[in-house]
Amino acid sequence: MRWLMLVALLFVLVGCGSDKAEETTVEAAKTFGDGITLTEVTPISEMFADPEKFDGQTVLVEGAAVAVCEHRGCWFSIASDVEGESLRFKVEDGVMVFTPDIVGGIMRAEGIFTVNTLDLETTRKICAHNAEEAGEEFDPESVTEGMTYNQISGSGAILLKAVE
Repeated sequence: MRWLMLVALLFVLVGCGSDKAEETTVEAAKTFGDGITLTEVTPISEMFADPEKFDGQTVLVEGAAVAVCEHRGCWFSIASDVEGESLRFKVEDGVMVFTPDIVGGIMRAEGIFTVNTLDLETTRKICAHNAEEAGEEFDPESVTEGMTYNQISGSGAILLKAVE
């Protein structure tokens, strides 16, 4: 009988140890917002190749965080699987806050992919703002058509691997 109790106690202790290991793994990844529900990652390059196919669809992407909003932490840019491409993951101010320490880390992000087409006036304002921030001169007449940009309106993200 004692032997059976010892085996049962050992089973409980080993079981508790396993649960702790799982908890540690979960704690190692930082979760933002609602987290992730999808399991299949869609390559960003695939979305850029055919944006209309993905417009309005909930997608999951993965890559290195390459930039973050310095003012309110309301967006970060995630690197594509193609060098030089990135996609913005945007949330409403205060819903999730992304801090500069995620840059360089590996992120998984989920939300609705949107294709946004801007009119000429708005495009010129954005280009002027970007030039001002970069300390460059800008001629509004150099912009002759509205721009289109893609982004994910985010519902959740996970920092899979932080910068070491």
